[in-house]
Amino acid sequence: MKLEQKEKSMLFSETTIPDIFFSEYLSNLPGDYLKIYFYLAFLSKYGKDIKINDLSKKLNIPLKVINDGMKYLEEHHVILKKTTGYIIVDLQESTLHNLYTPNLTLSKEKVAQTSKNRTRIKAIEHINNMYFQGIMGPSWYNDIDLWFRKYEFDEQVMIALFDYCYNRNALHRNYVQTVAEAWSSNKVKTWNDLDQYYEKQESLNKLKKTICKKLGKYNGLTQYEEAYIENWVLNFGYDMSVIELALKRTTLKQNPTFEYINSIITNWHDRNLKTATEVQTFLEEFKKQKQTTKELKAKVNSANYEQRNYENLDFLYANQTP
Repeated sequence: MKLEQKEKSMLFSETTIPDIFFSEYLSNLPGDYLKIYFYLAFLSKYGKDIKINDLSKKLNIPLKVINDGMKYLEEHHVILKKTTGYIIVDLQESTLHNLYTPNLTLSKEKVAQTSKNRTRIKAIEHINNMYFQGIMGPSWYNDIDLWFRKYEFDEQVMIALFDYCYNRNALHRNYVQTVAEAWSSNKVKTWNDLDQYYEKQESLNKLKKTICKKLGKYNGLTQYEEAYIENWVLNFGYDMSVIELALKRTTLKQNPTFEYINSIITNWHDRNLKTATEVQTFLEEFKKQKQTTKELKAKVNSANYEQRNYENLDFLYANQTP
């Protein structure tokens, strides 16, 4: 017995896009690339063949954008290039394959971590419900588990990480990863560590505003200028009392740059000067040495001048006729 299904006309047919596409790929996909993907998915259902030039004309998208879009979709494993063309990847099967890892044994270490895992599961579910409306993509679960292990964040810090990115409208994997790296590099692991980090950042931001005001930079600082200040504070351990001594010295120079200020502060750091008092003492001693050197040089020049006068007189007498 042969069973057949009546083929629907285009008027009544549908092109299905899996939900995993919306949860995993949509947010990072540029608009023109989205149009390309949707149209390719539509054509693949009918087994149609289309050239890149025709695709450009059909979608009213420049040829370069079409080529860039195809490359992007291929690099992100949404389409697969073959010798004869492209295949639309089965995203459900691909995601399942990436998530599946055989677990044949349950080690003692894993048993010991069961309690911690329960706490983490609750944290992840909170993130899912709070920031993804309960439809977080499966790969996020793997990423969060990886970040727990890599950065050793506790559950409160992990939730705070997503809260931070969500409030900045930047709940993208790369941005979350970047913030996580920054926190980890500042030794953030617990909620207490994060609280201290926030205090340090708030203090640093206030200091940056103070420096802007004193230098008359009302348009704010560049990324590189901020990096200089962070180096002075975080690596050199200097506060505003030391930095202000360097800022005052800019009055001696026309159109001073941050490179000039940095050279002054770096010199103090290289001399192991730690406080404003030590810097002030160094500057006073340097000023005295400079004055002493100036006076000594004046004496030497004066002595040389007198000696030259004597030599000139001897020369004059030696050449006189009797």
